[in-house]
Amino acid sequence: MSHLPPSPAWPDPVATDPRLMGWMQGSPPPPDKLVRFADGSRMRFPMSRWAFSHMREFLPTAAIARGEEPPPALPRRPQPLDKVESTTMHGERLTWPQALLRTYFDGVVVLHRGAVVHEDYFGEGAPRREHALFSVTKSFVGLLAAMLVHEGALDETAPVPALVPELAGSAYGDATVREVMDMRIGVDYTEDYTDPAASIWAFSRAGGMLPEPPGYTGPHSLAEYMVTVRKQGEHGPAFAYKTINTQVLSWVVERAAGRRLADLLSARIWVPMGAECDASMSIDSHGAAFGGGGMSATVRDLARFGEWLRTGGVPAPVLADLRRGGDRAAFARAEMFRATLPGWSYRSMWWVSPEGVLMARGIHGQSLYIDFDAEVVIARTASHPAASNVFNDPVTLPAFGAMARALCA
Repeated sequence: MSHLPPSPAWPDPVATDPRLMGWMQGSPPPPDKLVRFADGSRMRFPMSRWAFSHMREFLPTAAIARGEEPPPALPRRPQPLDKVESTTMHGERLTWPQALLRTYFDGVVVLHRGAVVHEDYFGEGAPRREHALFSVTKSFVGLLAAMLVHEGALDETAPVPALVPELAGSAYGDATVREVMDMRIGVDYTEDYTDPAASIWAFSRAGGMLPEPPGYTGPHSLAEYMVTVRKQGEHGPAFAYKTINTQVLSWVVERAAGRRLADLLSARIWVPMGAECDASMSIDSHGAAFGGGGMSATVRDLARFGEWLRTGGVPAPVLADLRRGGDRAAFARAEMFRATLPGWSYRSMWWVSPEGVLMARGIHGQSLYIDFDAEVVIARTASHPAASNVFNDPVTLPAFGAMARALCA
């Protein structure tokens, strides 16, 4: 039986407002107010509260272009929602504004039936400022893969090396595309953000997302790292959330479509949905996109994406397959999610509730929540002190559910 992790005494979200703390203010900023890539401070709280809204200033990126046409206006029907209340998984009663602050939100947009009913920002968040989406990126990549499968351009039963021969000697040598899409891969790779020896850090250094330490002799690109990983256990029986799987899927998608990931996202999603702003994708030293978590976009456009998906932006069979979800028994084998996501599943890089709610989720509180029955989309960017959403979900999920119920009442 899984139990909720305790609710730690996190730093005060108002006191750590990056504007109040003075990060990167001044010309130049004082030495004690700098946020830098080289010393790793961009990923350390509270400096991260500034950095997550300025990721293009730290990493090379490729543009995800919005196209030339003016974006369709989102209708606005603001509603007095401040009194909407929810009860956290720890039993605490919070209003909607209290829940947002508790999750260290930087921006939030709530849509009901396509209209903006609530929009708010905090700290460095701003309407036209990109924010790091982290693993929300995975759901974009998964959706592209699902669309290609539907179109017959990608065979989900094919072995990964059929498209990426470079991975034949890796853990993915006998994995199918579908096993990768649903994160049911047995690979010797760990992603515990509290463990300094976890594989995610070596992966990040290889991709240029972390500085290389003195004397570094490891891989210098994502591809160089991926060919080294070895199999552990079997593919198929269990869901195991590992960012490297999405990186492999990004490579597969690019090979199947014959286009770079940023260009593919622009052509297949960002332009068709009528984005207001360009987005961006971080790239490694070889120009490869970090499909596992490198996207940045405005919270408004994240909400637009959710609404586009909700209202049929993709073929109906693709959306129906997503909403049916994946194998719940396989998902339940991932112990870390049992307490906060009971009965959920994972399909094509999307998190799926028992009721068919779709979520795209990223570390430090990035969320896209699509409730089809309530006709509600909630997009939130955040800079929570903890990477894992296990610490964020006890507040987030009840608050999002309460908002959906209030709007459709």
